[in-house]
Amino acid sequence: MDHTSQTSPTRRAVLGAGIAAAGSGLLSACSSGGSRRQGSPGAPAADDPGGFVVPGGKEVDEAHPEPVGPLRKHTFTATAGPVELGAGRTFRSWTYEGLLPGKEVRITAGDTLSLTLANHLPVETTVHWHGIALRNDMDGVPGVTQPPVKPGETFDYRFAVPHAGTYWFHPHMGVQLDRGMYAPLIVDDPREPLEYDHEWIVMLDDWIDGVGGSTPDDVLAQLRNGKPAMGHGGDHDEHGDADGDERRGARPDGPLEAGGGGAAEVPVPGGHADGKGAGTAASPSPYRGKGPKRLMSGATSKLLGGHAGDVAYPYYLINGRTADDPTQFKAKPGDRIRLRIINAGGESAFRVALGGHRMTVTHSDGFPVQPYRTDALVIGMAERYDVLVTAKDGVFPLTALAEGKHGQAMAVLRTGSGAVPKPSTRPAELDREVLVSARELRPDESAALPRRRPDRLIKITLTGNMKKYDWGIDHRPYDPDVHHMVEHGERVRLVVINATDMWHPVHLHGHTYALAGIDSNGARKDTSILLPHHKMVADFDADNPGLWMLHCHNIYHSESGMMTTLAYRRHRD
Repeated sequence: MDHTSQTSPTRRAVLGAGIAAAGSGLLSACSSGGSRRQGSPGAPAADDPGGFVVPGGKEVDEAHPEPVGPLRKHTFTATAGPVELGAGRTFRSWTYEGLLPGKEVRITAGDTLSLTLANHLPVETTVHWHGIALRNDMDGVPGVTQPPVKPGETFDYRFAVPHAGTYWFHPHMGVQLDRGMYAPLIVDDPREPLEYDHEWIVMLDDWIDGVGGSTPDDVLAQLRNGKPAMGHGGDHDEHGDADGDERRGARPDGPLEAGGGGAAEVPVPGGHADGKGAGTAASPSPYRGKGPKRLMSGATSKLLGGHAGDVAYPYYLINGRTADDPTQFKAKPGDRIRLRIINAGGESAFRVALGGHRMTVTHSDGFPVQPYRTDALVIGMAERYDVLVTAKDGVFPLTALAEGKHGQAMAVLRTGSGAVPKPSTRPAELDREVLVSARELRPDESAALPRRRPDRLIKITLTGNMKKYDWGIDHRPYDPDVHHMVEHGERVRLVVINATDMWHPVHLHGHTYALAGIDSNGARKDTSILLPHHKMVADFDADNPGLWMLHCHNIYHSESGMMTTLAYRRHRD
């Protein structure tokens, strides 16, 4: 089957040459520890005795005056239903509008986005706008920035979008992210400096929902051995079931899985046509779940510093399709193509390469960088990279290797005649020059953080281990009453120490930070891979008042407790 995606040709202004390097040495900073909040969490507009800005407070209004840009209206419905992943494989999941990925939302920097979410799920949900420096009460964190949207209700998200770039949106409720509710948010630059002919949005995913009756909540229960979740709650069995009776075998619309059978517990396939597994399911202690065992052992990656992950996903996807029934992007030889690559996965990093091509990285997490040539790149959960390629003549695999897990996803670039590559095709570029960390990148001068001495130092330590699955920060799980305080207008230096034996993608809401290096301020990011027993030093300007989450974007780590809150101090009248 030929699943073709194509955009109309687009010509952009010529890429400016001679981008200047922006550098500054590391700066000293003063220290600040965490504080414990008084009173109930998450009241969006009430006076707060804890002394910090609330999401709907006047400080937020002052920082985000009434938008004046054009209003772009959308309506999205979160709904349960069948999802077809390719080669006849259909499973039940939750999506936006029944689509996987959800339909693209595209606006221009400075526009006002108005999106109404209609919740047709059996459980509560929210939408988080990943990477956007939006007003705090639109950030989509249940019990912190807004009440969750109940089944049958709607919520109106409305905010100005200040920065161009590649973004996306997804729930911030329990482990709902590991279902099918995600979509790209593309913010165009009205003065776009890049020149290209086509644009290809590439969304990567690891898929488990509905396979053999599995749900992400089953997986979390296995990982935590029945211990309660410590994050922002979600769609556990007592709150509703994704598929209702269908998960228990009573499928009124017929079998939803190819072949009509449930998934075997061992081994778990990893997306290869030859059936080679992504790993063998471990034998965990008893857990309170319904689906088959989905834990894996032996997932290792030198690029990720050792242990790569704990979940054996049956399938890996590019734009909602498996490697044996891939999407195809059509262009002409010589065309210049901008790929916007988004990792929407729950627990898997991907190593990405386009067979027969080198790529030029132009943006990371939406912000421009000095052009960087590479054969392949590693992209952690929730990271985004924009790259340019000049298409050759033929048929080429765009392969996303599930790093350390051996499975892979694939899409196809077609500029001429030829057969579709085999699903197990592994381009040589995957093993050549690989960009693993954005620390190797330097910002475009337009995105470089201005030099300034930090006013505050916030130091946190990521803790926990795979065996106990007791992920946390500073040796304790997420506590909504614990905050790290900042003052509006400060330059904040954030030091995150990974004291665990596993890598973590570290995400900060509502801000972008500059990765600090020895000789310069680095690329602007909102999510970064942090390797085991390494530290991340990042600077950001505290210019967006409110309550903002800082967490690991491995959804099972964050829901197990690896998150905390950054809070702006409220100035009393």
